[in-house]
Amino acid sequence: MTAERKVETEGFRSLPEQAAAVLRLNDMGGWTKAAPALYPHQWSWDSGFISIGLAHLDSGRAINELRTLFDKQWDSGKVPHIVFNPEAPPNSYFPGPEHWTNTGDFPGAPPYTSALCQPPIHAVGAWRIRELALERGDGAEIGEVDSFLAELYPKLLAWHRYLLTERDPQGSGLVTIYHPWESGTDNSPRWDAAMDAIEVGEMPGFRRRDLSHVEDVSERPTDGEYQRYIWLVEKIKRTRCHEEELQKTHPFRVKDVLMSAILVRANEVLLRIAEVVGAPQSERAEISRRAELGRAGLELCWDEEYGLYLDYDVVSEKPLRSRTVAGFGPLFAGGTDEGRVRRMLATMDSRHFLGDERLARPLPPSTSPSEARFHPRSYWRGPVWPVVSWLLWRSLLDLGEKSRADRILNESLEQISTGGFAEYFEPFTGGPLGSGDQSWTAAVVLDWCDHLRHTTFQPGSLRAGRRSES
Repeated sequence: MTAERKVETEGFRSLPEQAAAVLRLNDMGGWTKAAPALYPHQWSWDSGFISIGLAHLDSGRAINELRTLFDKQWDSGKVPHIVFNPEAPPNSYFPGPEHWTNTGDFPGAPPYTSALCQPPIHAVGAWRIRELALERGDGAEIGEVDSFLAELYPKLLAWHRYLLTERDPQGSGLVTIYHPWESGTDNSPRWDAAMDAIEVGEMPGFRRRDLSHVEDVSERPTDGEYQRYIWLVEKIKRTRCHEEELQKTHPFRVKDVLMSAILVRANEVLLRIAEVVGAPQSERAEISRRAELGRAGLELCWDEEYGLYLDYDVVSEKPLRSRTVAGFGPLFAGGTDEGRVRRMLATMDSRHFLGDERLARPLPPSTSPSEARFHPRSYWRGPVWPVVSWLLWRSLLDLGEKSRADRILNESLEQISTGGFAEYFEPFTGGPLGSGDQSWTAAVVLDWCDHLRHTTFQPGSLRAGRRSES
Protein backbone atom coordinates (compact mmCIF):
# COMPACT_ATOMS: atom_id res chain seq x y z
CA MET A 1 0.00 0.00 0.00
CA THR A 2 1.24 3.51 -0.75
CA ALA A 3 0.31 6.74 0.94
CA GLU A 4 -1.70 7.67 -2.15
CA ARG A 5 -3.90 4.56 -2.01
CA LYS A 6 -6.96 4.80 0.22
CA VAL A 7 -7.51 2.18 2.88
CA GLU A 8 -10.92 0.55 2.72
CA THR A 9 -12.16 0.21 6.29
CA GLU A 10 -15.31 -0.31 8.29
CA GLY A 11 -14.72 2.29 10.95
CA PHE A 12 -11.17 1.65 12.10
CA ARG A 13 -11.47 -2.14 12.35
CA SER A 14 -9.06 -3.00 9.59
CA LEU A 15 -6.40 -0.47 10.59
CA PRO A 16 -4.49 -2.80 12.95
CA GLU A 17 -4.17 -5.39 10.20
CA GLN A 18 -3.10 -2.72 7.72
CA ALA A 19 -0.54 -1.34 10.19
CA ALA A 20 0.85 -4.79 10.88
CA ALA A 21 1.22 -5.31 7.13
CA VAL A 22 3.28 -2.12 6.84
CA LEU A 23 5.62 -3.28 9.60
CA ARG A 24 5.97 -6.68 7.94
CA LEU A 25 6.74 -4.98 4.64
CA ASN A 26 9.60 -3.02 6.23
CA ASP A 27 10.85 -5.82 8.48
CA MET A 28 14.52 -6.60 7.89
CA GLY A 29 14.67 -9.51 10.32
CA GLY A 30 16.00 -7.96 13.51
CA TRP A 31 15.21 -4.35 12.70
CA THR A 32 12.76 -2.29 10.65
CA LYS A 33 13.32 0.13 7.80
CA ALA A 34 11.69 3.49 8.35
CA ALA A 35 10.06 3.18 4.90
CA PRO A 36 10.47 0.96 1.82
CA ALA A 37 12.50 3.22 -0.49
CA LEU A 38 13.25 6.70 0.85
CA TYR A 39 14.56 5.42 4.20
CA PRO A 40 16.32 2.04 3.73
CA HIS A 41 18.21 2.10 7.05
CA GLN A 42 17.44 1.97 10.79
CA TRP A 43 16.70 5.34 12.37
CA SER A 44 17.08 5.75 16.11
CA TRP A 45 13.90 7.42 17.28
CA ASP A 46 11.89 5.70 14.56
CA SER A 47 12.90 2.38 16.13
CA GLY A 48 11.81 3.64 19.54
CA PHE A 49 8.30 4.20 18.20
CA ILE A 50 8.41 1.05 16.07
CA SER A 51 9.12 -1.01 19.19
CA ILE A 52 5.86 0.32 20.65
CA GLY A 53 3.95 -0.89 17.59
CA LEU A 54 5.72 -4.25 17.47
CA ALA A 55 4.97 -4.79 21.17
CA HIS A 56 1.32 -5.20 20.18
CA LEU A 57 2.25 -7.96 17.72
CA ASP A 58 5.24 -9.86 19.10
CA SER A 59 7.22 -8.86 22.19
CA GLY A 60 10.26 -10.85 21.01
CA ARG A 61 10.36 -8.91 17.76
CA ALA A 62 9.90 -5.63 19.64
CA ILE A 63 12.84 -6.56 21.87
CA ASN A 64 15.04 -7.22 18.86
CA GLU A 65 14.16 -3.82 17.40
CA LEU A 66 15.80 -2.09 20.34
CA ARG A 67 18.52 -4.68 20.79
CA THR A 68 19.85 -4.26 17.24
CA LEU A 69 19.90 -0.49 17.64
CA PHE A 70 21.74 -0.56 20.97
CA ASP A 71 24.20 -3.11 19.64
CA LYS A 72 25.58 -0.13 17.67
CA GLN A 73 25.81 2.18 20.68
CA TRP A 74 29.05 4.19 20.79
CA ASP A 75 31.51 3.74 23.63
CA SER A 76 30.53 7.24 24.82
CA GLY A 77 26.94 6.08 25.33
CA LYS A 78 25.65 7.87 22.24
CA VAL A 79 23.00 6.01 20.23
CA PRO A 80 23.61 6.92 16.57
CA HIS A 81 20.76 8.51 14.68
CA ILE A 82 21.24 6.05 11.79
CA VAL A 83 22.48 2.46 11.74
CA PHE A 84 23.22 1.91 8.07
CA ASN A 85 22.18 -1.25 6.28
CA PRO A 86 25.34 -2.48 4.50
CA GLU A 87 23.15 -4.43 2.08
CA ALA A 88 21.17 -1.39 0.92
CA PRO A 89 21.72 -0.50 -2.75
CA PRO A 90 24.73 1.79 -3.25
CA ASN A 91 23.84 5.48 -3.20
CA SER A 92 20.27 4.70 -2.16
CA TYR A 93 20.40 7.32 0.60
CA PHE A 94 22.43 10.49 1.06
CA PRO A 95 24.45 11.03 3.16
CA GLY A 96 25.19 7.32 3.38
CA PRO A 97 27.69 5.35 5.48
CA GLU A 98 30.63 6.54 3.39
CA HIS A 99 30.07 10.03 4.87
CA TRP A 100 30.21 8.83 8.45
CA THR A 101 32.06 6.20 10.45
CA ASN A 102 32.51 3.15 8.25
CA THR A 103 36.12 4.27 7.66
CA GLY A 104 36.86 4.11 11.40
CA ASP A 105 37.55 7.84 11.66
CA PHE A 106 35.73 8.30 14.97
CA PRO A 107 37.04 6.72 18.20
CA GLY A 108 34.66 4.32 19.93
CA ALA A 109 32.20 4.26 17.03
CA PRO A 110 30.96 1.02 15.45
CA PRO A 111 31.10 0.94 11.65
CA TYR A 112 28.02 1.82 9.61
CA THR A 113 26.71 4.36 12.10
CA SER A 114 26.24 8.11 11.87
CA ALA A 115 27.87 10.58 14.27
CA LEU A 116 24.60 12.28 15.25
CA CYS A 117 21.87 11.22 17.65
CA GLN A 118 18.10 11.70 17.99
CA PRO A 119 15.48 12.10 20.76
CA PRO A 120 15.76 9.38 23.44
CA ILE A 121 12.31 7.78 23.18
CA HIS A 122 13.76 4.27 23.60
CA ALA A 123 13.07 3.78 27.31
CA VAL A 124 9.43 4.64 26.63
CA GLY A 125 9.33 1.93 23.97
CA ALA A 126 11.01 -0.63 26.25
CA TRP A 127 8.54 0.07 29.04
CA ARG A 128 5.59 -0.26 26.67
CA ILE A 129 6.83 -3.74 25.73
CA ARG A 130 6.63 -4.69 29.41
CA GLU A 131 3.22 -3.09 29.94
CA LEU A 132 1.71 -5.12 27.11
CA ALA A 133 3.40 -8.33 28.24
CA LEU A 134 1.93 -7.84 31.72
CA GLU A 135 -1.46 -7.17 30.17
CA ARG A 136 -1.33 -10.48 28.29
CA GLY A 137 -0.31 -12.26 31.48
CA ASP A 138 1.98 -14.88 29.96
CA GLY A 139 4.61 -15.70 32.59
CA ALA A 140 7.22 -16.87 30.09
CA GLU A 141 6.79 -13.72 28.00
CA ILE A 142 7.04 -11.48 31.06
CA GLY A 143 10.19 -13.28 32.11
CA GLU A 144 11.72 -12.77 28.66
CA VAL A 145 10.87 -9.07 28.71
CA ASP A 146 12.26 -8.53 32.21
CA SER A 147 15.45 -10.33 31.23
CA PHE A 148 15.76 -7.98 28.28
CA LEU A 149 15.19 -4.94 30.49
CA ALA A 150 18.05 -6.09 32.70
CA GLU A 151 20.21 -6.29 29.56
CA LEU A 152 19.08 -2.92 28.21
CA TYR A 153 19.07 -0.92 31.45
CA PRO A 154 22.83 -0.17 31.64
CA LYS A 155 22.80 0.83 27.97
CA LEU A 156 19.88 3.19 28.52
CA LEU A 157 21.62 4.63 31.57
CA ALA A 158 24.79 5.25 29.55
CA TRP A 159 22.73 6.86 26.77
CA HIS A 160 20.95 9.22 29.13
CA ARG A 161 24.20 10.05 30.93
CA TYR A 162 25.80 10.96 27.60
CA LEU A 163 23.01 13.41 26.82
CA LEU A 164 23.16 15.00 30.27
CA THR A 165 26.95 15.32 30.43
CA GLU A 166 28.61 15.51 27.01
CA ARG A 167 25.59 17.33 25.57
CA ASP A 168 25.04 19.56 28.59
CA PRO A 169 28.40 20.79 29.87
CA GLN A 170 26.58 23.75 31.49
CA GLY A 171 24.57 21.43 33.75
CA SER A 172 21.35 23.12 32.64
CA GLY A 173 19.30 19.94 32.29
CA LEU A 174 18.81 20.76 28.60
CA VAL A 175 20.29 18.77 25.72
CA THR A 176 22.49 20.57 23.19
CA ILE A 177 22.16 19.46 19.58
CA TYR A 178 24.82 20.01 16.91
CA HIS A 179 22.63 19.54 13.85
CA PRO A 180 18.92 20.00 13.02
CA TRP A 181 18.81 16.30 12.09
CA GLU A 182 19.40 15.45 15.74
CA SER A 183 16.09 17.04 16.68
CA GLY A 184 14.17 14.78 14.29
CA THR A 185 12.46 17.95 12.98
CA ASP A 186 15.01 18.65 10.27
CA ASN A 187 13.94 21.80 8.40
CA SER A 188 11.67 23.26 11.07
CA PRO A 189 11.62 27.07 11.38
CA ARG A 190 12.82 26.35 14.93
CA TRP A 191 16.33 26.35 13.48
CA ASP A 192 16.12 29.11 10.86
CA ALA A 193 17.78 31.90 12.84
CA ALA A 194 20.64 29.67 13.96
CA MET A 195 21.08 28.16 10.49
CA ASP A 196 20.90 31.51 8.68
CA ALA A 197 23.89 32.71 10.72
CA ILE A 198 26.10 29.85 9.47
CA GLU A 199 28.61 30.64 6.75
CA VAL A 200 29.24 27.64 4.52
CA GLY A 201 32.87 27.05 3.62
CA GLU A 202 34.53 24.80 1.09
CA MET A 203 33.24 21.25 1.07
CA PRO A 204 32.92 18.31 -1.33
CA GLY A 205 30.09 18.32 -3.84
CA PHE A 206 27.12 16.09 -3.19
CA ARG A 207 24.10 14.68 -4.94
CA ARG A 208 20.81 14.39 -3.08
CA ARG A 209 18.80 11.17 -3.32
CA ASP A 210 15.65 12.15 -1.45
CA LEU A 211 14.10 14.25 -4.24
CA SER A 212 13.68 11.21 -6.50
CA HIS A 213 11.24 9.66 -4.01
CA VAL A 214 8.65 12.48 -4.00
CA GLU A 215 6.51 13.92 -6.79
CA ASP A 216 6.69 17.48 -5.44
CA VAL A 217 10.19 18.67 -4.42
CA SER A 218 8.62 21.36 -2.21
CA GLU A 219 7.86 18.55 0.25
CA ARG A 220 11.58 18.24 1.02
CA PRO A 221 14.18 20.68 2.41
CA THR A 222 15.65 23.11 -0.14
CA ASP A 223 19.12 22.81 -1.69
CA GLY A 224 20.22 25.81 0.40
CA GLU A 225 19.13 24.07 3.59
CA TYR A 226 20.90 20.90 2.49
CA GLN A 227 24.14 22.79 1.88
CA ARG A 228 24.13 23.93 5.49
CA TYR A 229 23.21 20.44 6.70
CA ILE A 230 26.18 18.90 4.89
CA TRP A 231 28.49 21.71 5.99
CA LEU A 232 27.62 20.94 9.62
CA VAL A 233 28.31 17.26 8.97
CA GLU A 234 31.74 18.20 7.58
CA LYS A 235 32.48 20.37 10.63
CA ILE A 236 31.62 17.49 12.97
CA LYS A 237 33.76 15.07 10.96
CA ARG A 238 36.75 17.43 11.03
CA THR A 239 36.75 17.36 14.84
CA ARG A 240 36.53 13.54 14.74
CA CYS A 241 33.40 14.12 16.84
CA HIS A 242 35.45 15.45 19.73
CA GLU A 243 32.85 16.60 22.23
CA GLU A 244 34.89 19.27 24.01
CA GLU A 245 35.80 20.95 20.74
CA LEU A 246 32.22 20.81 19.45
CA GLN A 247 30.96 22.32 22.70
CA LYS A 248 33.24 25.33 22.20
CA THR A 249 33.51 25.94 18.47
CA HIS A 250 30.72 24.24 16.54
CA PRO A 251 28.61 26.84 14.68
CA PHE A 252 25.29 25.17 15.53
CA ARG A 253 24.68 24.59 19.24
CA VAL A 254 21.07 24.73 20.37
CA LYS A 255 19.28 23.66 23.54
CA ASP A 256 16.39 21.59 22.14
CA VAL A 257 13.24 21.80 24.28
CA LEU A 258 11.48 18.84 22.63
CA MET A 259 14.48 16.53 22.94
CA SER A 260 15.02 17.68 26.52
CA ALA A 261 11.36 17.07 27.38
CA ILE A 262 11.48 13.57 25.90
CA LEU A 263 14.60 12.91 27.98
CA VAL A 264 12.78 13.94 31.15
CA ARG A 265 9.99 11.49 30.34
CA ALA A 266 12.56 8.82 29.42
CA ASN A 267 14.33 9.29 32.76
CA GLU A 268 11.05 8.86 34.62
CA VAL A 269 10.48 5.61 32.74
CA LEU A 270 14.10 4.55 33.27
CA LEU A 271 13.49 4.91 37.00
CA ARG A 272 10.69 2.33 36.72
CA ILE A 273 12.96 0.02 34.75
CA ALA A 274 15.66 0.47 37.41
CA GLU A 275 13.22 -0.72 40.04
CA VAL A 276 12.25 -3.80 37.99
CA VAL A 277 15.86 -4.84 37.40
CA GLY A 278 17.01 -4.05 40.94
CA ALA A 279 19.45 -1.30 40.03
CA PRO A 280 21.51 0.25 42.85
CA GLN A 281 19.80 2.95 44.87
CA SER A 282 22.56 5.39 43.92
CA GLU A 283 21.65 5.03 40.24
CA ARG A 284 17.95 5.47 40.96
CA ALA A 285 18.70 8.67 42.89
CA GLU A 286 20.85 9.90 40.01
CA ILE A 287 18.08 9.27 37.46
CA SER A 288 15.54 11.05 39.64
CA ARG A 289 17.85 14.07 40.06
CA ARG A 290 18.41 14.21 36.32
CA ALA A 291 14.67 14.28 35.66
CA GLU A 292 14.15 17.12 38.12
CA LEU A 293 17.07 19.05 36.66
CA GLY A 294 15.54 18.65 33.21
CA ARG A 295 12.21 20.02 34.37
CA ALA A 296 13.90 23.01 35.97
CA GLY A 297 15.83 23.69 32.78
CA LEU A 298 12.70 23.52 30.67
CA GLU A 299 10.95 26.09 32.83
CA LEU A 300 13.64 28.61 31.95
CA CYS A 301 12.62 28.22 28.28
CA TRP A 302 9.06 29.45 28.83
CA ASP A 303 7.87 32.33 26.66
CA GLU A 304 4.81 34.07 28.02
CA GLU A 305 3.98 35.95 24.82
CA TYR A 306 3.89 32.77 22.70
CA GLY A 307 2.48 30.54 25.43
CA LEU A 308 5.11 27.96 24.45
CA TYR A 309 8.57 26.75 25.40
CA LEU A 310 11.32 27.95 23.06
CA ASP A 311 14.67 26.48 22.04
CA TYR A 312 17.79 28.41 23.06
CA ASP A 313 20.68 29.24 20.73
CA VAL A 314 23.90 28.79 22.73
CA VAL A 315 25.95 30.58 20.05
CA SER A 316 23.92 33.81 19.94
CA GLU A 317 22.73 33.44 23.54
CA LYS A 318 19.13 34.08 22.48
CA PRO A 319 15.89 32.08 22.41
CA LEU A 320 14.82 30.93 18.97
CA ARG A 321 11.41 32.51 18.54
CA SER A 322 9.05 30.50 16.39
CA ARG A 323 5.71 28.84 16.94
CA THR A 324 6.16 25.13 16.28
CA VAL A 325 4.69 21.99 17.76
CA ALA A 326 7.99 21.42 19.62
CA GLY A 327 6.97 24.20 22.00
CA PHE A 328 4.39 21.83 23.53
CA GLY A 329 7.12 19.30 24.34
CA PRO A 330 7.12 19.87 28.13
CA LEU A 331 3.57 18.48 28.20
CA PHE A 332 5.17 15.11 27.44
CA ALA A 333 7.70 15.58 30.23
CA GLY A 334 4.95 16.12 32.79
CA GLY A 335 5.23 17.99 36.06
CA THR A 336 4.71 21.40 34.45
CA ASP A 337 3.09 24.20 36.46
CA GLU A 338 -0.69 24.01 36.08
CA GLY A 339 -0.96 27.63 35.01
CA ARG A 340 1.49 27.09 32.18
CA VAL A 341 -0.28 23.91 31.15
CA ARG A 342 -3.51 25.90 30.82
CA ARG A 343 -1.67 28.55 28.84
CA MET A 344 -0.22 25.93 26.47
CA LEU A 345 -3.62 24.37 25.94
CA ALA A 346 -5.02 27.81 25.11
CA THR A 347 -2.18 28.26 22.59
CA MET A 348 -2.96 24.83 21.12
CA ASP A 349 -6.61 25.82 20.65
CA SER A 350 -5.79 29.28 19.31
CA ARG A 351 -5.69 30.56 15.73
CA HIS A 352 -1.97 29.76 15.75
CA PHE A 353 -2.64 26.02 15.81
CA LEU A 354 -5.91 24.03 16.02
CA GLY A 355 -8.09 27.14 15.83
CA ASP A 356 -6.97 27.93 12.28
CA GLU A 357 -10.14 27.58 10.21
CA ARG A 358 -8.22 26.39 7.17
CA LEU A 359 -7.18 23.11 8.76
CA ALA A 360 -8.75 20.03 7.22
CA ARG A 361 -8.76 18.42 10.68
CA PRO A 362 -8.02 19.75 14.17
CA LEU A 363 -4.62 18.09 14.26
CA PRO A 364 -1.42 19.92 15.20
CA PRO A 365 0.55 21.28 12.23
CA SER A 366 4.29 20.94 12.76
CA THR A 367 4.65 24.70 12.34
CA SER A 368 1.99 27.28 13.10
CA PRO A 369 0.29 28.58 9.93
CA SER A 370 0.82 32.08 11.36
CA GLU A 371 4.61 31.71 11.03
CA ALA A 372 6.17 33.62 8.12
CA ARG A 373 8.09 30.54 6.96
CA PHE A 374 5.17 28.14 7.25
CA HIS A 375 4.78 25.88 4.22
CA PRO A 376 1.91 23.36 4.19
CA ARG A 377 3.80 20.77 2.11
CA SER A 378 7.38 21.18 3.28
CA TYR A 379 8.39 18.45 5.73
CA TRP A 380 8.50 20.07 9.21
CA ARG A 381 7.40 23.54 8.08
CA GLY A 382 3.68 22.80 8.26
CA PRO A 383 2.54 19.23 7.63
CA VAL A 384 0.82 17.13 10.29
CA TRP A 385 2.94 14.20 11.53
CA PRO A 386 1.04 11.28 13.12
CA VAL A 387 4.00 10.47 15.37
CA VAL A 388 3.87 14.00 16.86
CA SER A 389 0.11 13.71 17.25
CA TRP A 390 0.80 10.52 19.25
CA LEU A 391 3.16 12.42 21.57
CA LEU A 392 0.52 15.10 22.20
CA TRP A 393 -2.23 12.47 22.59
CA ARG A 394 -0.21 10.63 25.22
CA SER A 395 0.57 13.91 26.99
CA LEU A 396 -3.08 14.95 27.08
CA LEU A 397 -4.15 11.56 28.44
CA ASP A 398 -1.63 11.88 31.25
CA LEU A 399 -2.97 15.35 32.04
CA GLY A 400 -6.53 14.00 32.31
CA GLU A 401 -7.56 15.91 29.18
CA LYS A 402 -9.51 12.95 27.84
CA SER A 403 -11.78 14.78 25.39
CA ARG A 404 -8.83 16.55 23.81
CA ALA A 405 -6.86 13.32 23.62
CA ASP A 406 -9.84 11.44 22.15
CA ARG A 407 -10.24 14.07 19.46
CA ILE A 408 -6.61 13.79 18.36
CA LEU A 409 -6.86 9.99 18.30
CA ASN A 410 -10.12 9.97 16.36
CA GLU A 411 -9.08 12.56 13.80
CA SER A 412 -5.66 10.93 13.32
CA LEU A 413 -7.14 7.51 12.63
CA GLU A 414 -9.72 8.95 10.26
CA GLN A 415 -6.96 10.76 8.39
CA ILE A 416 -4.87 7.61 8.07
CA SER A 417 -7.86 5.44 7.15
CA THR A 418 -8.45 7.66 4.11
CA GLY A 419 -4.89 8.72 3.28
CA GLY A 420 -2.85 5.65 4.17
CA PHE A 421 0.22 5.27 6.36
CA ALA A 422 1.91 8.41 5.12
CA GLU A 423 4.95 10.02 6.66
CA TYR A 424 3.04 13.28 7.09
CA PHE A 425 -0.11 15.05 5.83
CA GLU A 426 -0.96 18.40 4.25
CA PRO A 427 -2.76 20.34 7.01
CA PHE A 428 -5.26 22.20 4.80
CA THR A 429 -6.28 19.38 2.45
CA GLY A 430 -5.52 16.37 4.63
CA GLY A 431 -3.69 14.75 1.71
CA PRO A 432 -0.81 12.31 2.30
CA LEU A 433 2.75 13.53 1.77
CA GLY A 434 6.28 12.19 1.98
CA SER A 435 6.98 8.48 1.99
CA GLY A 436 4.17 5.95 2.02
CA ASP A 437 4.12 2.83 4.18
CA GLN A 438 5.93 4.67 6.95
CA SER A 439 6.81 2.33 9.81
CA TRP A 440 6.39 4.70 12.73
CA THR A 441 3.00 5.82 11.43
CA ALA A 442 1.94 2.17 11.46
CA ALA A 443 3.39 1.77 14.95
CA VAL A 444 1.38 4.60 16.53
CA VAL A 445 -1.76 3.37 14.77
CA LEU A 446 -1.36 0.02 16.52
CA ASP A 447 -1.04 1.78 19.88
CA TRP A 448 -4.05 3.99 19.20
CA CYS A 449 -6.19 1.05 18.13
CA ASP A 450 -5.21 -0.89 21.23
CA HIS A 451 -6.30 2.09 23.32
CA LEU A 452 -9.67 2.07 21.58
CA ARG A 453 -10.05 -1.62 22.36
CA HIS A 454 -9.73 -0.86 26.06
CA THR A 455 -12.07 2.13 26.22
CA THR A 456 -15.71 2.88 25.62
CA PHE A 457 -14.79 5.68 23.21
CA GLN A 458 -16.50 5.10 19.87
CA PRO A 459 -14.51 5.90 16.70
CA GLY A 460 -16.06 8.73 14.76
CA SER A 461 -18.12 9.91 17.73
CA LEU A 462 -16.28 13.20 18.04
CA ARG A 463 -16.39 15.95 15.51
CA ALA A 464 -14.00 18.82 15.87
CA GLY A 465 -15.04 22.10 17.29
CA ARG A 466 -13.04 25.20 16.38
CA ARG A 467 -11.72 27.77 18.80
CA SER A 468 -10.17 31.00 17.70
CA GLU A 469 -8.82 32.74 20.77
CA SER A 470 -5.46 34.34 20.08
